[in-house]
Amino acid sequence: MSKSFAKSSLYFNYFFSSIGKKQVLAVTATFLCLFTIVHFIGNLLMFAGPQYFNWYGHTLASGPLLPLAEGLLLLLFLSHASLGLWLACENYRARPERYYKKVRSGRGATFASATMPFTGILLLFFLVLHLLHFRFGPVYTIVYDGVEMRDFYRLMIEFYANPLNVVLYLLSMCLLSFHLGHGVQSIFQSYGWIHSKYTPWVKRMGLLIAVFLAIGFSSFPLWAYLKHGVVGY
Repeated sequence: MSKSFAKSSLYFNYFFSSIGKKQVLAVTATFLCLFTIVHFIGNLLMFAGPQYFNWYGHTLASGPLLPLAEGLLLLLFLSHASLGLWLACENYRARPERYYKKVRSGRGATFASATMPFTGILLLFFLVLHLLHFRFGPVYTIVYDGVEMRDFYRLMIEFYANPLNVVLYLLSMCLLSFHLGHGVQSIFQSYGWIHSKYTPWVKRMGLLIAVFLAIGFSSFPLWAYLKHGVVGY
């Protein structure tokens, strides 16, 4: 009984410690990065045409594991967001004094790291709006090979026919690049994988991934707007 209590107390203390929360945050960030990459790869099918894109959407929407996947993703997003805000509040309380002058030493906080809580909140807000539209938005149907399915391609084209939606999406991708650019290198740091030899490469890789995904995702609304403009493919 005492050993079990001591072990539980150890896990409890670890989770509520600063390093524990940072490492759990890194784990959730890792899975969210992988999800973002997979989501990007899947969306590339829109370039192949409406049939391929709609079959892709139909396969995901009709899968028996969809509710489980959505629940896990929701848990990941909420855990990541709450832990990030928790740590940001702790860091703020740990530095109650405001300095009149900041000395640039080449180390410490960058613009991307300092704005992580804000870019994270804005990205979460964007994600909610994005899901509300594409998950619960207008329902158009189309039939391929005798199978009736939701016409996600038409929904996407219709949405990005509005230039305001395109601009808001592009701004959100700029936020994603800032968030990922610092987030990727923070993951490695939280895991303890830091070394003077390869840390600079980790930073470059984080920046490369962030810029690549931001440009890649931005290509979707730009292509939809420039190619179609109005519904009628």
